[in-house]
Amino acid sequence: MKRELEHFYVGDSYGGQQEWYPRLTEFGMYIGGCAAITACDCSIYFTKYFGRHLYPFDVQNISRTAYLEFGRIMEPYLYPRWSGVDKLEIYLDGYGRFLRDHKETSLTLAPWQGEKSYDDTREIVRRQIDAGFPIPCLILNHREPSLEDYNWHWFILNAYDERDGKFFVKAVTYGVGRWFDLATLWDTGYQRRGGLILFGGLSHEN
Repeated sequence: MKRELEHFYVGDSYGGQQEWYPRLTEFGMYIGGCAAITACDCSIYFTKYFGRHLYPFDVQNISRTAYLEFGRIMEPYLYPRWSGVDKLEIYLDGYGRFLRDHKETSLTLAPWQGEKSYDDTREIVRRQIDAGFPIPCLILNHREPSLEDYNWHWFILNAYDERDGKFFVKAVTYGVGRWFDLATLWDTGYQRRGGLILFGGLSHEN
C-alpha cells in the first residue's frame, strides 16, 4: 500500500531550500534554517490544500523570491542558533507562536519523541499521512552513511509505501524527495534522538 501527499514546487525544486539564502549575508538561514524551511513548507501545504491562511503570497504561483521572503518571516520563530533547533519543544514553541500570531487556532501540534518504538512510530506515521498531515522530522546523529546529509537536520515526511515487508517513507528536503526504510531512519544508533511533530485539528472540510 502506498500513500503520498500532495506537495508543491518552486520552479524545479520540490518544496523550499535553505541553500537559496545568500551564504555571506544570511548565513544563519543558509547553514541552519532547516527547521524554518519545514515550517514554511507545512504552512504553504496547509494554505494550498486545507484552505488555511498561513502563506501571505500567491500560493498558486510560488516564486523563489516570495519563498525567500516567507522564510524571513518564519525565521524569528525558528531562528537558527548555535546548537540548532535540536529539541522538539523548541519547534513546538516557535511554530506554535507563528500559528497564534496568524490567528490559526484549529491546527494542533504534538511531539513524538525519538525514543518511541519503531512499531508505534510506523503506525503514527501511517495515521498522520492517511489524515493528510505532513510530518516534520528531526534527526540528530545517525550511524547510517546514507543518511549523512540528514544529520542534525529537519525535513518532512509526506508519503509511505509498504512493500517487500518493509515500510518506506519519503523524506522531503534540499528540494527533492528520497525514500528510506523507516526502520533504518528511526534507529539512529545513538541514545539522544530527535523525533516527529504531529499535526491535528484539521480536516479538508474545515
